Order: sequence, then C-alpha cells, then structure tokens
Amino acid sequence: MPPMRPMMQANPNEKADLGAIKKILVYCKQYLPAVIIAVIFAIGGALTTIVGPEKISDLMNEITSGIMSGIDMDAVKKICYTLVAIYAGGAVLNYSQQFITATITQKTSKRLRTDIDEKINRLPLKYFDTTTKGDILSRVTNDVDTISQTLSSSSANLISSLALFVGVIYKMFTTNWILALVTIGSSLFGFVMMGVIMKNSQKFFNRKQTDLGVMNGQIEEVYTNHNIVHAFGAKDEEKAKFDEVNERLYDSNWKSQWLSGMMHPIMQFVGNLDYALVFIVGVIFIINENSAVTLGTIMAFVIYSRLFSQPLGTFAQSLTSIQQASAASKRVFEMLEAEEQSDESAKTGTISNVSGNVEFKNVKFGYSPEKTIIHDFSASLKAGQKVAIVGPTGAGKTTMVNLLMRFYEIDSGDILIDGISTKTLKREQVHDLFDMILQETWLFDGTIRENLIYNKEGVTDRELDEACEAVGLKHFISTLPHGYDTKLNEALNLSDGQKQQLTIARAMIKDAPMLILDEATSSIDTRTELVIQQAMDKLTIGRTSFVIAHRLSTIKNADVILVMKDGDIIEQGNHEKLIADGGFYSELYNSQFVVA
Repeated sequence: MPPMRPMMQANPNEKADLGAIKKILVYCKQYLPAVIIAVIFAIGGALTTIVGPEKISDLMNEITSGIMSGIDMDAVKKICYTLVAIYAGGAVLNYSQQFITATITQKTSKRLRTDIDEKINRLPLKYFDTTTKGDILSRVTNDVDTISQTLSSSSANLISSLALFVGVIYKMFTTNWILALVTIGSSLFGFVMMGVIMKNSQKFFNRKQTDLGVMNGQIEEVYTNHNIVHAFGAKDEEKAKFDEVNERLYDSNWKSQWLSGMMHPIMQFVGNLDYALVFIVGVIFIINENSAVTLGTIMAFVIYSRLFSQPLGTFAQSLTSIQQASAASKRVFEMLEAEEQSDESAKTGTISNVSGNVEFKNVKFGYSPEKTIIHDFSASLKAGQKVAIVGPTGAGKTTMVNLLMRFYEIDSGDILIDGISTKTLKREQVHDLFDMILQETWLFDGTIRENLIYNKEGVTDRELDEACEAVGLKHFISTLPHGYDTKLNEALNLSDGQKQQLTIARAMIKDAPMLILDEATSSIDTRTELVIQQAMDKLTIGRTSFVIAHRLSTIKNADVILVMKDGDIIEQGNHEKLIADGGFYSELYNSQFVVA
C-alpha cells in the first residue's frame, strides 16, 4: 500500500469559521433582490404572528367583560374573522418566503458544485499528488452536501425567526414592559449557555469534517487495492488504521453532537420557565388590582412567551447546522482557493502539421524548490523515432514525460516541438499532440464504444474494427451480446490485459502525431504482449513515440534509448550500441536474464 499522503488540515478558530460563512453569503450576492423580497415576506409573516396574540387578548377581554352583562357576539365574530384573515395572510407570506429562500439556496448550491467542477480542471497535478482521492471526493460530496442542507434548512428558518424575534420583543414592550423584562430576563440564561456551547463545540465540528476526509481517503486507497492488501497479509494493519480513524471520527462526531444537542433542551427549559414567571408575575398584578394587566394580557403574554422561545429554539438548531456548514465550508474553500495553473489566455503560440521533432534543452525541475530531480537534461530527438526511456526506479523517467506533456512546469531550460517552445503553447494544445497509454488503465462506466471514442466525434465502426483488430480485441467484442454497445460493468469481468487493450485501441483511434507509452504492456500476458507489440510497431510508424519500460526486452527495436539515473542521461544510443559499450544499460539488460 502506498503511504497516506498529507492532507490539508482545518484550522479550528472562530475567525476562520466566520470567514467561511461570509464566503458562502457572497455566493448569494447575485440573488440580493430576491433575498430582500424574502426578508420583506418574512417580516410580514412575523407581523401577522405577532398581531395574532393581541387580537386573542381583545377576544378574551371581550368575553370576560361580557360574562355578567352579556357577550357582544358581533364584536366576537369580527375579531374571529380578523384572526382568520391575519393567520391566512401570514401562511401565504411564510410560504412565499420559504419558496424564494429554497430556490436561492438550491441555485447557490448548484453554482458551488459547478465552481468546484471547473476548479478541478484548473488545479495542477501537484494538488492531486499531495491530496488523497478520497479526501477530494469528501470535499466535493460530503462537504458540499452539508453546506447545501444547511442553506436549505436553516436560512429560511433564520430569516423568519429573526423577524419574529425582533417583532415579539417590540410587541411585548409596547404591551407591558415589566412582563417583557421578565420574559427576556429568563432567556438570558439560554443565550449565555448557547454561547458557551458554540465556543466548545465548533472545534469538534471542524475535527469531524477533517476526520471524515481522512477516513474516505483511507477507504478509497484500501478498497481500490484490496487484492494487494490481501496478497501482503496487511488486513490487520489496515484494519487497525481504519479503527484508529473511525475512533477519532466517532469521538469528534459524538462530542460535537452531544454539545450541540444540549441547545434545544436548554431552550425548552427557558421557554417553560418563561411560562411560569409570566403567570406568577401576571397573577400578582391582578391580585394587586393593577389595571395595566388583565386576564387577556396574561393570555397574550403566554403566547408571546412561546413565540419568543420558538425562535430561540430555531436559533439553537440552526446554529448546530451552521457550525457543521462552517467546518465543511472551510474545506471546500481551501479547494476553491488552492493555487491554480497559470493563466494562459494571453498565449498566442500555435503549432500545426506536426512532424514530431523534440528537443530537451538543459531542463531542470524539482517537485519542491529544495529538491531538484532533473538536473540538466538535454536530448535531441528526430521525428518518427521510437525513443525508449529506461533506468532504475526514481531515475526521473515518468517525470520527463510529465514535463513533456506540461503536466508540470520546468524550473529552467526549455522543451521544443518542431522548434517551437512548449512554453508558448497552451496546455490543451500540447496535450492534443500526444496519445498517452499508462500502466494504470482508466475506463469509465459506459459502453465499449463510448470508452473507445472518448472525446472524439465522427468515429466510424470501421475505425473501431481496425483499432480493435490491431490490439487483438475484435474477436472478443464480437462475442459480446451488444458488441461495441455492451456496457462496461462488473458483470462483464474484463481482465487487466483486456482493459489495457481497450486503452491502447482508444489511443489508436485518437491518432495524435506523437505517442507516450508508460509501462503500457505491464498488465498483459506474454502471448497478448506479442500481439500488442506488433500493434504498437504499426502505431509508431511515422510518429515520434516515447516508451517507458522496465522490461528491456520490449524496447530492443527502439531507435534511441535514453538511459537515466538520478535525473540525468548517462547513456544514449540504440540497443546494440549500448550492449556493446558494456555500461549501465548492459548491466540492467543482463540482470533481467540472470538465472539464480
């Protein structure tokens, strides 16, 4: 198993949390007019909710005052009709506000996912080399889903709850300021506890999202290489790693949920305390015959108390979701703000009718400034030559190909194709010049046809037949129930060799002027390799091809063999010349045929 790569760690501090939330709000900036309308509707809905208790108070006073002298039914009906109209209007306003808010949040989430998808295409290869696939997937899926759910569930409730909260406070003070102070005073305890809980729980939400990314990375690596884990008997070791990460995730998740889960019961306690205090103080006023407080006033304040504690409970639930979204947002924006490939919109260089002459001029490169891998690489290769790059592991073979394809930028020197510096060309132009077949096969969930004609239009069945015939796949495909339209899935059970044959056929169909083969036949048996080798010989005719191979027997017919060691070319020539020289290449070649 390859070692786990270092991942970006969340910095659990409140300032960073607020910054992440602000960045999410910036995404909503373009919907500001709709947000203003939603706020107006929320305020209108809150006002109808606030006015309701006042009318109920009038209704109660009308009934109690008419018990002895007779109830004015016309006045009672008028108040009841007014209440129905108020609450019906409130329902329409609240629905409209939630509809607008839900639309805004879903559009914002859609834009966020789109921006991440576009960002991935602008990230350099270095980012993917230093971040596990599982962690990247966790940011794109789990973290974005957390943000989306929070925006969808909390934003609408927060707007209406905030409007209701402010409106209830105003109405309570205009009704009876003493009872208002009693209600608000008992709620201060809840506010203090919420602040303490938030301060202590945020770090666990941050840790939870980070641990989730680590777990996804570990799972992705182990499940992808499951057969290797079994072959090396590393099941117990990998299980121990998983258990350690799982325990950390359990710990951070449990603590964050336990702390945030305390908010709601605390708010319920505060609401019930409000009830008790309002009744006690209200009854004292009535006993003392205070004309400012009637039975209707107490009834209104009982409703106000519930309305006052309702947004507090909503705040508590929303703050829990916001804390989760805050931790997820930091991880998402770490990705969105990661260093991108340099902008090439100003580059105007072009290349056409490519012959395939390639020249490396004093190329120097290191994955980090303090560690140079390629020291002073120079080579001049003619069009149509088959160029083999050989050397021990870590010599810089694949690195040279990555530099040729401009997956990485060289530190100094230059690489020229037909005399044109690749620095003057856009990356996409350079990529289009090459077919590339790697040791690790890549096939996506689709039909054989879709995999073969990937990103190319106008491919005929005849071209498919020729490519598959060349790599020895045509007979196999003809036996499938739907031929080229057979869907690739686990039921088809392709061998590693057949997968590689498909990727080689795909490269043939692309028909680029130059070709890169990085251990392309390593997963193929000897008999199939002979078929593939013959197909490769045909494919390389008229093309400059670069072949990286550890099995030196496969590159004996190369026009030029570049022997690399420690980032430098130490030998150069064809197979016969290098064998005759009796140097490093000769030692490598002969070592593969030594019989113990």
